[in-house]
Parts: sequence; C-alpha cells; structure tokens
Amino acid sequence: MKQIIATSAAPAAIGTYSQAVAAGNCVYLSGQIGLDPQSMELVADNLELQLHQVFRNLAAVCAAAGGSLADLVKLNVYLLDMADFATVNQIMAEHVPEPFPARAALAVSGLPKGARVEIDGVMLIPQQRGD
Repeated sequence: MKQIIATSAAPAAIGTYSQAVAAGNCVYLSGQIGLDPQSMELVADNLELQLHQVFRNLAAVCAAAGGSLADLVKLNVYLLDMADFATVNQIMAEHVPEPFPARAALAVSGLPKGARVEIDGVMLIPQQRGD
C-alpha cells in the first residue's frame, strides 16, 4: 500500500507527481529545486542559496512523512555544472548529519525553472526501522 505525502511547507508539485510517496517503511522523495514554497519562484540564481532552499524543502517533506534529513538513506544530486560538486558537499554537510546517506551526483543539461541543482532521495520512516 502506498501513501501520498504532501505539505504546504515545501513547493507544490509542478507536474504530474507527488512531493513524496511512502511505501512500507520507505519514503520516495521527488526532486526538489530551490523554489520558495510560497512564491513558487527560485530563491535566487545563486547555487548556494538554491542548495539551502533545496535542503529546507526536502526537510519539510521528510517531516511531513514523519522523519528528518537524518533518516535519508539515498540522495541523487543533479547539477548543471560538476564544478559545483564541492559546494554541494559543503552545504549538504550543514543540513544532513552523519552518517551520510548513499549518494549519486550527475551532470544534466537543464533543470526545471532554470534551477542549478535538483535533489531527490529515499528516506526510511524512523518508527518502522526497528532502531
């Protein structure tokens, strides 16, 4: 059985998808870009500001699913420029506690709304992990 996760604390879906879907004890998080949830506009053309907003958005969806960024087990990072990889590491470390989730990083030719980064992932729901 699947459960749709939605929160007004993160940007509304801008296409035919849900912010997240829980299936069993896994929550599959749709990609987040640096959109402000209220204005639905990018916070800036600045990578650092977009990354901070991406992690705030992901945190809001994780919270709506009953978890936090500490419960992430996998992230996928999509970048317009792989030269931004070190910045991703720095800002991710400010938002996601150790031990860090598994992660992949890919260079892409474009992202929605002209974003410079998008991140999606998988979270385990804490109360069902057996910790």
